[in-house]
Amino acid sequence: MPFKLSALALAGLSFAAAASGPHWEYEGRHGPAHWGHLSPENAACERGAEQSPIDIRTAKVQRQADAPALEFDYHAVPLRLVNNGHTLQVDEAGAGALSVAGHAYALAQFHIHTPSEERIDGKSYDMVAHLVHRDEAGKLAVVAVLFKRGRENPAFARVLANAPLAAGPEHAVAGVEVSVADLLPAQRGYYHFAGSLTTPPCSEGVQWYVLKTPVEVSAAQLKQVHLLYRHNNRPVQPLNGRVVIEHL
Repeated sequence: MPFKLSALALAGLSFAAAASGPHWEYEGRHGPAHWGHLSPENAACERGAEQSPIDIRTAKVQRQADAPALEFDYHAVPLRLVNNGHTLQVDEAGAGALSVAGHAYALAQFHIHTPSEERIDGKSYDMVAHLVHRDEAGKLAVVAVLFKRGRENPAFARVLANAPLAAGPEHAVAGVEVSVADLLPAQRGYYHFAGSLTTPPCSEGVQWYVLKTPVEVSAAQLKQVHLLYRHNNRPVQPLNGRVVIEHL
């Protein structure tokens, strides 16, 4: 049964930003290879055994026809977004929930990475949107929607048309609504694994669901994204014996 978390419970659920922590970047002295040394709270970035993202090798996944379907119950909400210097992030508090085998996770926000952080058989996609959810106990579930170059994406166009060119505070866009449901592919098969946040502090215990079917984004839209971020993807991390489940 879908539910809504309180505003207090959702406050600060800006996982891609990590604005209150030590300064980090995607390259150089503060890049991914050094995240674990920037602060003791980032120790998992270096020592964690279940880190994200990963390269999903399809020949080694466990295919389960009885794996639970992902049930999405999303609706449109007024557009609130922020360029936090690391990604473009859209606040989706109150926009619905994800349910997995009857367990509900409230949608909190989504943000983008280019190229995709997740790889499939060594291949990265042009972009990925991470849909971040949280249950009543504070546990996280992230749905990854892969994007490939093709036709213009109308839902994403509404976000890009209002994207701040420079980092700054979150702002509301009057008269514009967005629904994450419009970003989802028609086919909802997925790969599932236990992982972590892909930005500092790289906290583990995150349930990941990578949708197998990509959606399209135009070359012009990707060019606009690249004007904001040349790249903002963490390199893939060791699997360390984890099992990846495939929902057929």
